[in-house]
Amino acid sequence: MKKKIIIGLGLAFVAVIVIGVLVVGFFLGNIVKLGMETVGPKVTQTSLTVSSVHVGILTGSGGVNDLVLGNPDGYKSPCAISVGKAYVSVAPFSVLSDKIIIKSVEVRSPDITFEGNPFGANNLKKIMDNVNAFTGGAGTNAPAASASAQPGAQKPAKKLEVDDFLITGAQVHFNGATLPLPDIHFTNLGTGPDGITAGDLVKKVLGEITTATGKAVVAEAGNAGKAIGGEASKLGKSLGGLFGK
Repeated sequence: MKKKIIIGLGLAFVAVIVIGVLVVGFFLGNIVKLGMETVGPKVTQTSLTVSSVHVGILTGSGGVNDLVLGNPDGYKSPCAISVGKAYVSVAPFSVLSDKIIIKSVEVRSPDITFEGNPFGANNLKKIMDNVNAFTGGAGTNAPAASASAQPGAQKPAKKLEVDDFLITGAQVHFNGATLPLPDIHFTNLGTGPDGITAGDLVKKVLGEITTATGKAVVAEAGNAGKAIGGEASKLGKSLGGLFGK
């Protein structure tokens, strides 16, 4: 009888653990969503909304649906960047260590709206400036280290290792044109003992997006200029013929 009771208690204990894991897994996505929508605007100084977040704590897989990054003040477009789907794979037990190992990140078909001057002030550059201001410009490792040295200071941010980060199918909307961007691909970020901070990762990814977008917009502006020049040349020849010149 005692043996049956012990077995029954063991099964009940396992059931409680399983139920606990399922409950935590169910609510963890909402917790991550809340964190993104709370911290994101502080970093970018724009709105940031997410439709839903899925996190599988046993498999280490996760997904973000319908992420929308708003524009800074002074810009008219509804948003700067929108992402329909993003997928993340994490080494599950690494979340308990000093360095979280992210196996892969895949961002599919983001839409980027460029507003402003490609050679001067524009919405993406403004967001990049905001991120740099928040993270201290040169990175977040030094401030984190100094903060940890102060009594009662908050613990330094977790280190990250990102083995593979891919942005594919991105397109830019500019002056009525839709321009494709080449894939943006990073590998082996933060593989050293110091890892990479979340702030440094955001700066690296957003910086690459800003650079690639700027190149596409400048190329499009150049092509438009050539087309206008060609039409003007044709018009000049027609007027010359009209007046016998």
